[in-house]
Formats: sequence, C-alpha cells, structure tokens
Amino acid sequence: MDDLAGFLRTRRSRVDPAAFGIPTDRFRRVEGLRREEVAHLSGVSVDYYVRLEQGRATQPSEQVLDALARVLGLDETENGHLYRLARQRRRRAKVPGGRVRPELGRVLDLVADAPALIMDHRLDVLAGNRLARLLYGLPVPGWNTARHLFLEEAERGLYVDWDQCTLNVVGHLRLAAGKYPEDPRLASLIGELAMGSERFRRLWARADVRARAHGRKAYRHPLVGLLELHQENFALPDESGMELVVLSAAPGSTTEDGLRLLAGLGADGGNAHPTLNAQVREQPGDAHPAPETPRH
Repeated sequence: MDDLAGFLRTRRSRVDPAAFGIPTDRFRRVEGLRREEVAHLSGVSVDYYVRLEQGRATQPSEQVLDALARVLGLDETENGHLYRLARQRRRRAKVPGGRVRPELGRVLDLVADAPALIMDHRLDVLAGNRLARLLYGLPVPGWNTARHLFLEEAERGLYVDWDQCTLNVVGHLRLAAGKYPEDPRLASLIGELAMGSERFRRLWARADVRARAHGRKAYRHPLVGLLELHQENFALPDESGMELVVLSAAPGSTTEDGLRLLAGLGADGGNAHPTLNAQVREQPGDAHPAPETPRH
C-alpha cells in the first residue's frame, strides 16, 4: 500500500532548491530536487540513493534516514513514517483485532453531553454514545468515517470544513498504511475510496501523512444548525490502534445549546437526522449507502 521509494520521490519533488543555494532557471525541468542533489546533500552516493528510490536498496541506516529527513525537510510525523517504511522488511506490525471491551462501552455512556466515538486505525467506528448517533444519523457501530466523508457526505454538507477533513483523513490513512502494510481490510478500503472519489485519488498520490490531533470540528446539522465542536483524540492502551474521540462544546456557547436540543429531539423519539436516516432505511442490510459523485 505504501513504500519507501514512493515516499522519497514525492518528498523530493517538494523541496525548493533555492533553500540549499541551488540556482534554478527556465531550463530546469525537474520539480524540486534532483536525485543526485539529494544524494550529495545527504552525504550518500548517487547510486545508493537511486537504488533507494527504485526500491532496490533496503534497510538504510539511521544516519542515512536522519540525513534524508533533514534534506527533505520532514516534520516529526513524516520522519516517523519514513522510519516505519524503511523498517517494514525487518518487522511487520501485527494488525490489531479491533474488539471493544465492554468496560469501554460503559465509559462512552458516561459521556452524556458530548458526542464520543471509538475508532480503529481504519477509521471504522467501533462504538459510540447516544449523541454521536444523533449527530451523524447513522447506527453505531457499523460505518467508516473515511467512506462517509468521501462517498456519502461530499455533496450533503454535514462537514463544514469538508476540504480540510479530507486532507486529514487521507493523511491518517497514509500513516496507517505505513504501520500496517499487510492489513487486507485497510487495503480494500483504500481501493474502494480510490475507485469512488477523484479527490481521494489526487490526495493519495501526494503521499502526505498527518497525525490525528485535537482541533476544531464543525458540522451543519439539518435540524439544529451549526455545531462548532472541539475534537480531542485519546489513544487507547495495549497497542490496539484504537482512539477515543470526544467532540465537546464550549460552555455557554450556542453549540452547547444545539447539542442539548439534539439530545432532546432524540429523547422525544424524533428523527434527529432525517436525510441520513432515510437513506439507511431505504437500504436495509447495506451498512454503506451507494456512493454519490463526490465534490472536487
């Protein structure tokens, strides 16, 4: 799904030669640095670097990887990804099973005033509390946030920052592919997204990696309007690959009022997300509604 050679090529193409005092003119046809320039700046032979980019050299030393990371301007997340790709042949990470302990389900239920989910490295939703079900209008568990984002929500507008969300999701899946290269379900998901979304294909080709982090997450709910939430991700122990995701509202905000209204609509037995719920009802037995043409 991912390899060291491809990652090096994409990173090399983004380095500004001027940052290393390399002159450029209109006759320069290479975007970014040339392979021999990366080799020279990293202190390795041109032949060895070419073999790295062709996938013919394996297990580079830490000194080589550190030098490449410096020249290519990798951040901490990208540097970790580089190391994982370089060590894949030595040690394959075991793919987590993805079973949610009952105790974790009880913890989710204790989070009463904020949507909360447990997701795995594939972004499959494994568990969620009542407000999460009302926010997304989908059964929990049973859906994948990447599929939902690219194939089901691209035109409907639930995600206010849809473009940024797609960048984050693809970056996360790139990291997961580097950590679990032998996960067939992850490979299948990536293939499905690539087949169904041109935007996913374009972003995937960029080979960007992003660590999931805290920050703003805004939704435009069909019944309660704009919800500006703050997302926090908590990695669960035991190398499960799972994360607890909590979406909280600032105290005294209109979003806090909106979540209370949403909870009340659900308590009254009303349809808290009529568009998505209707689609689920129309396709019994199919956990994933047929994809629509995504926005590009």
